[in-house]
Amino acid sequence: MLNIVIFGAPGSGKGTQSERIVEKYGLNHISTGDVLRNEIKNGTELGKTAKGYIDQGQLIPDALMIDILAHVFDGFKGGKGVIFDGFPRTTPQAEALKEMLEKRNQKIAVMLELDVPENELMTRLIKRGQESGRADDNEETIKKRLDVYHSQTAPLIDWYKKENLHAHIQGLGSMDEIFNSIVQVVDNL
Repeated sequence: MLNIVIFGAPGSGKGTQSERIVEKYGLNHISTGDVLRNEIKNGTELGKTAKGYIDQGQLIPDALMIDILAHVFDGFKGGKGVIFDGFPRTTPQAEALKEMLEKRNQKIAVMLELDVPENELMTRLIKRGQESGRADDNEETIKKRLDVYHSQTAPLIDWYKKENLHAHIQGLGSMDEIFNSIVQVVDNL
């Protein structure tokens, strides 16, 4: 099975490119953001807990996220693999994901890093907030999210490099140009 982690700062295009990867390769898609927003929308206990962290621009606790992902992953009946979008975000999460997959005789094939300059990320996220009405896409929260990304999430790049699973993708350009770069990497796995 082809299990992919798509990685990048908020606004780097993970969701957009994930949709295209899912369509081309027949993968299932786990977007932690979508899963959490769904829980919040449905008013579940998990959703209420998650909302408290998200509203502060903080990450959801690792144990909670792994339990959620394992449940979603185990619910897939078909597909040729999974793309993990928005997870892992810390080295302990990457280690926990690796362990969760190993228990299922699975592994990550590649981590695709969408690299986008910070000024472009701010522009994209503010525009997304205006278009979608997402409450977490305002300048103050975006700055907090990018600070959390740089301090807690960016170190994952080195972790995946050590695992020989890292692929750098230039996240600037047209959606097609970025997707073509992704396809070149995935087709050579």
